[in-house]
This record gives sequence, C-alpha cells and structure tokens, in this order.
Amino acid sequence: MAKCAYKSSARFMIGAMQQQLDFIAYIQRMLVEGEFTATYKYALLHAIADVCVEHKNSNPAAPMEIEIDTLVDKFIQLYWNHSVPYALGTTDIITNAEDMLLKQNSLGQAKFITEIFKLQNAGIKSYNAFKNDQQYSKVISSLRRTFIDGPLWRLQLLSGKEECFLYPHTLLGKGREPKRIVLNVGIAQCFRRFYDLVVHLSVTEWVEKVQTIKANQTLLGSQSQLQEFLFGTNRTALKVVAPLLIDIQKGLCFYCQKPMNLKNEKETKKTPEIDHFIPFKRYPNDLAHNFVAAHADCNNNKRDHLAAFAHRDRWLEQNLDTHKAEIANKLQPYFYCDSDKSLAVSNWAYQVAQANSAKLWVKKGYFEEADSFKYQQPSAGLDLVAEEKPRYDV
Repeated sequence: MAKCAYKSSARFMIGAMQQQLDFIAYIQRMLVEGEFTATYKYALLHAIADVCVEHKNSNPAAPMEIEIDTLVDKFIQLYWNHSVPYALGTTDIITNAEDMLLKQNSLGQAKFITEIFKLQNAGIKSYNAFKNDQQYSKVISSLRRTFIDGPLWRLQLLSGKEECFLYPHTLLGKGREPKRIVLNVGIAQCFRRFYDLVVHLSVTEWVEKVQTIKANQTLLGSQSQLQEFLFGTNRTALKVVAPLLIDIQKGLCFYCQKPMNLKNEKETKKTPEIDHFIPFKRYPNDLAHNFVAAHADCNNNKRDHLAAFAHRDRWLEQNLDTHKAEIANKLQPYFYCDSDKSLAVSNWAYQVAQANSAKLWVKKGYFEEADSFKYQQPSAGLDLVAEEKPRYDV
C-alpha cells in the first residue's frame, strides 16, 4: 500500500512540474503567436496573475473561479494611470487634453482609456475614489461587453486558433453574458508560482506596444520615461503617507528601530522614506497597508528583497492589527485599502520565498534563509507546483 502511495505521489509531482513547464511555454507562445493590436491582452494576463495572488483558492486541487466583474475592475485599476495626459516628450502646443492621452490600440483609442478619462474629468481623481463612487456599477457594466468580446476571448487565440490552456471558452460565445471564468486545474498555482515572470513579461511587452503605436510618437519624443509613467508608484500621493507612518512609528525607522532625521539636516541617510514592505517590484500595486517609513539607508539597502520574518511580524502587528483602521481612514482617498488583500499578497510572497529557498533581508549586510524557519502560513496550493524547488534561468 505504501509503495502504491509513493508511486501516486511521484506521478503527481512529475505531472505538476510538467504543467509548470507547459505554462511557461504557453506564455512564451502567447506573446509571440498572439495578435496584439491593443494592449488589452497584456492587461488581462497581468490581471489574472494579480487576482491569483490576491485571492486564496480555498481548494487548490480544484479549478479557480474568477468573476468577470473582478477582472473588469482590475482592468480599470491597471489603466487608471494610463488615462492621464502624457506630455513629457513633446514640444508641440496641444490644447485638447484628450489628444495627450497615449493610444493603447493601433486602430484608435482603447475604450477603457476613454471611459476612465471621462471619470477623471468628472472629478474622480483616484481608482480608490472610483471604487466608492455611485457611478462604479454603471461603469463596470458599460465596459463588461468590451472586455468579454475583446481580450477575454482573444487572449488564447494563438496563430488564429483557440488553445484554451488557461481557461475554457465554453461560456464565451457571441452575445452571451458569462459571469465568471474558471481557470483550469493547476493554472492558478502556476500564476502564483511564476507571478514575477508573468508580470515582468506583460509589462515589458505592454510598454513596447505603446511605444510602437505611431500615433504616440509625437508625445513620447526621444527621451521617454514611459514605464515609470504607466506602471510607477504614485510619488505625489506618497507624500501624504509619510506624516501618518512617522507618527505611528513614533519617529523610528521601521527596520532598525532607530530615530529618523526629521529636521532636514545633512545626514540624508537617516532621512525618512516610504518603503513598500512587499517590494513594488514583486507586487507592482500600491496598497495602503503595505507602506512603512524607513531610513533612506535602510530602504535603499533592502531594495527589492523581502524583509526577514521578524520585520514581517512587526508589520503585521503595526499595519494589519493595531493601526489597520487608522491607515484605512487616512489613506482611503489616495490608495486602495484592503487589509485582507495585503495579508494575502504577503502570504503569497513569503510562501514563494520559502519554496525557492530565498534570502530574506535582516539589516545591512545580513540575510536569513527563508526556508530555515518553520513559519506556518495558510496553505494556498503552492506546494502543488514547487515540491522540488525548481529553478529557471529566464
């Protein structure tokens, strides 16, 4: 009986690892063989990856369901900054702000950009403000059809043929109104396992697509900061975060617990900066509960590393327990506030770090092994695709 169980487990492991390889190969083929006249497909790939990280699948062995409106909402979040007029590269005089919007479709402007621009002109200045606006349901409904008929259907057309590796097209016929998609078994875990890679490829191809649309050349100019404009964090809004976190942390650096320089003196290494606790490069979305205040020196030294478990425990206590409501109340006008989502993203990031035997940043020059700690987290199915800790040189 034990031998049978071992053989079954081995077959399962081999099957899961093969699915990982097939997943990477499929993403590569999608970017090469897919038809990309607009940027919607990159957005959909990014959106599905985000949702898989942000929402725990209660049964990892089962297909994961994602509501259509969840993906439409995620599209609006991803395109929100893209719908701001861009004029860094042009010296021409442009009197119509809409003419300064970067095109996201070779054949004209993308409807999502047009609709978000209207919202911003109506005084809704942030995605989070839109989430709480009375127009929210109406806008989601108006964009749902565009989403279903466009990227949801076309993402899995490779060289003109349907290859439904990610989710079946069963409910996506013309004129139908599907309420959700169902990711095939194991696909959600692949998105979680390779989130960094999928998002990096999506963003890189997305930026390149915007750059190659002829209608954008005048606006972009020769020295473009396009990626920062499209996908960077909101530096202006971050200015409202610093006073709140400095007060919460009593003027101490989150990481080294030593006083920060609050008097604009020459010691710039001690100047407070706002850090994404889960690094922005790992999860490129601004969540209000993911910010901490730190010395510039600590922040720059930590860079894109995950912080050590002791720092994570302190972050959980500070941002998701003691000051959870205060952070939400103060930052809600500027950033998306969802402490449960922040926790889910954190669980995912540390689970991947343990599966990969990654190093966690303790302090300048010191790291600890992620898998050297028996740190129990809610199972999210990552073990289904990481039994042998595979490594890929990409």
